[in-house]
Amino acid sequence: MNFDEFTGQVQHRLSLPGTGESVRAIRATLTTLGERIQEGEATDLAGSLPMEIDYYLTDAVEEHGQRFDWTEFIERVWEREGMQDRDDRSDAAYHARVVLDVVNEIVSPNEMRQVREQLPADDGWDELFDVIDQNA
Repeated sequence: MNFDEFTGQVQHRLSLPGTGESVRAIRATLTTLGERIQEGEATDLAGSLPMEIDYYLTDAVEEHGQRFDWTEFIERVWEREGMQDRDDRSDAAYHARVVLDVVNEIVSPNEMRQVREQLPADDGWDELFDVIDQNA
């Protein structure tokens, strides 16, 4: 999947008005995920993504492997996506789920399993994979 197809899928599934909005959702999600998972895993996951967006995972704003919970993950996505005009974080959570679902379509099942293994199962992180699990 190339960049245009990837961003087009995100734009369509989220009913966003343009490419800019879909790129913001992708950047917010992948940058935050890149901060949460280990650097090697971020590099592995990025290897299958279009080169225009793979660096969102590998060039995390903060260091890789940070320990933060699902609520903090959504807070960071919400801020990065520029959703401050909305008090409700549910849109940010849904955007992250959809972006990860599109990622799931182009990476190996083993790669997505490794990402899941780096996130605690008892901290709400399963919500990140809701769309993927529904489509399985």
